[in-house]
This record gives sequence, structure tokens and C-alpha cells, in this order.
Amino acid sequence: MRFATKAVRAGNEPDEKTGAVSPPIYTASTFAQDGIGKPRGYEYSRSGNPTRERLERAVATLEQGRHGLAFSSGLAAITNVGSLLKKGDQVLICNDVYGGTFRLFNRVFSNFGITFKMVDATDLDSLERAVSNRTRMVWLESPTNPLMAILDIRAISKVAKNRGLILAVDNTFASPYLQNPLKLGATIVVHSTTKYISGHSDLIGGALALSDQELYERLKFLQNAMGAVPSPFDCYLTLRGIRTLYLRMVQHSSNALAIAELLEKSDKVRNVYYPFLRSSKTYKLARRQMVLGGGMLSFTVKGGYKPAKAFLESLKLFSLAESLGGVESLAEHPARMTHSSLPEKERKKMGIGDDLVRLSVGVEDRDDLLGDVEQALKRA
Repeated sequence: MRFATKAVRAGNEPDEKTGAVSPPIYTASTFAQDGIGKPRGYEYSRSGNPTRERLERAVATLEQGRHGLAFSSGLAAITNVGSLLKKGDQVLICNDVYGGTFRLFNRVFSNFGITFKMVDATDLDSLERAVSNRTRMVWLESPTNPLMAILDIRAISKVAKNRGLILAVDNTFASPYLQNPLKLGATIVVHSTTKYISGHSDLIGGALALSDQELYERLKFLQNAMGAVPSPFDCYLTLRGIRTLYLRMVQHSSNALAIAELLEKSDKVRNVYYPFLRSSKTYKLARRQMVLGGGMLSFTVKGGYKPAKAFLESLKLFSLAESLGGVESLAEHPARMTHSSLPEKERKKMGIGDDLVRLSVGVEDRDDLLGDVEQALKRA
């Protein structure tokens, strides 16, 4: 079964009792039992809910894993993975990472004796040298946020496997259509379902996909014990969004590539970061690892913050807003918005300067979006 068919059908099979092609939403918080200790499959919605179970099955199917787990946010999903660690453990994190992930490890998990080290995951030798006897996990994003670096997941997975490490890959930017980290050797795939999976900027959610049975049981326990689960209605909305995931990702990618090519030709732009640009240093790796380039891109504006600010405030179709992955186009300034929680020193080390702009390219008409970018560049 090909991806487009899976996206439409996974988790959305007709209701077993009525045949409804749009399955019902089970809003119940608790479920009647046939006797003491004899539930009919569900007891309490924090522990399990039929609507959430459909979503978890869908995410697992799309990521080609055996198990899926859904959460109330992407950071809740990341927190659950981090909770596998104990005092004294170390995590190696790629050095271009979502600001919320950095904040979680730097300001929350550090309070419990868990340490982390930022590494250049594009350099395998550097990554291997960073592994110590306390290292338990490697954390990657590919493409990274916001500089769109492509990491060789298959090669890194071999390093992780040889050292007995969990490899967690945040696949939010790519979505399950464009990339499947489990097939490339990852242990756990992480998603903010707020983004491309739901695709309509109307909910907050997260998910994990994996195949390891023992690890799944540990994460399932943590999901129930910590309780950061999504509502049945949010699960329903996410399932509905998944049905158009294939169609949306094709349009997102087509539009983003056209804009990246336009920006690359502009004398107002210094650097463009997009995986499927032929000029990209990791173009061949991106083509090998991903189906399409996705809807995210970043670029630097010549002259620094002032022209970058003028560009962002001149856009008419791109809304100035954080987040990404919805059908509408968004633009933001990472250094002062999504990544402002990172210390300035860390931002500069990562290459997130005041001249950097990030675009989440939507599914609107391509020519309309190109026209909007062109007129904003003239004002930059």
C-alpha cells in the first residue's frame, strides 16, 4: 500500500459498530467495566482511548513502525523520551536544534542530573569522539531548525548502535511522507503533530513512533504516569489532517523549492538554506534520504536585522507568526522569536543571526507567494 492510500485510511477505518466512514469521537473520561477488574478494553482515558488509539496506529503506520504514542504537545513527546534517562546520563544533541528542545534539556532536565552536549552531527568523527561512558542517547533533527541542515541518519544510526545508544530523530520538518527515520536506523521518531501531520494550525499535539517492544512498554508506562495526553477531539482533528498529508506535502515542497530558487537569485539575499537546492552541500544526501524537500526554508538578508525586519513586515500573504506546517504561509525571525530562549552566544555559535529569516511555505497559489516574496525583497 502506497503512502497516499495509507494516509487516507490508516486509523480512519470505518467504525466497527456502525460502519461510519468518519469514526466517532469517544469523549468519555471513563469506561464501564463488566465486573471488578474486567474492563472491556478501556478503563480511563488517560490510560487509553479509542480515538487516541486510532491516531497512534496511524502515526505508527505512516512511520513504518510497530508502535505509536500520542501526546498533548511535541514537547510533551520529547519530555517522555527524556524521561527514559536517569541521573548521570548524558545526551548528545545536534547543534542546530529547536529552541524548545534546547530549553527543555538545558533548564529542566539539567535539574535532575541529566547532562547534554551539543555536537556537530554533520561530522561523524566529531560525534563519535563526543560519546562517553555516560552517553545514553543521541538527539537529532533532520532537516534541522532553523538552518535546514541534513544529517546522515543511516550513518549516525550505525554509530549509535555500535555504542548501544538510543537514537531519537525529530522528524517534524520532513513529516512521515518525506522521510522515515526508523527505516534509516533510528530507535524513536518524534513529531510535533501541531505542524505538518495535522496541518491546519488548529491544535497542539505530539507523537512518537518506534518498533522496539521493550522501549515501547517503558514509554507507554511514562505516557500514562505523566499524563500529558491529547484530548479525543484533538486526536480526531489530527486524524482528519493526516488524510490530506500526502497532497499537502507535495504542494508545500513544490512552492518552497520555487521560492528558494527565487531567493537564491536575489541580490538582497546572502545564503539560502533548503534541502533540494542543487547548490546545497547536502543536496545528494537530501535526495537519498528524503522524497521531496519539504515546506521549510531559511535565508539570510544582506545588511543584517534592519532589512530582515523590513522584509518580514512587508509580507502580505505570509503571516508574521511562530510555528509552521499549516496550509497557510508563515514567516518569522528565529533569533527574536522561535529561538529567543537560546543564549545569544549559543545562537551565534549555531549561525542564528539577526539577518536570518525562516519561512513556512503554505499550499497557496505558487505565483501569489512568489509575488509576495518579490515585493517584500524590494523593501528589504
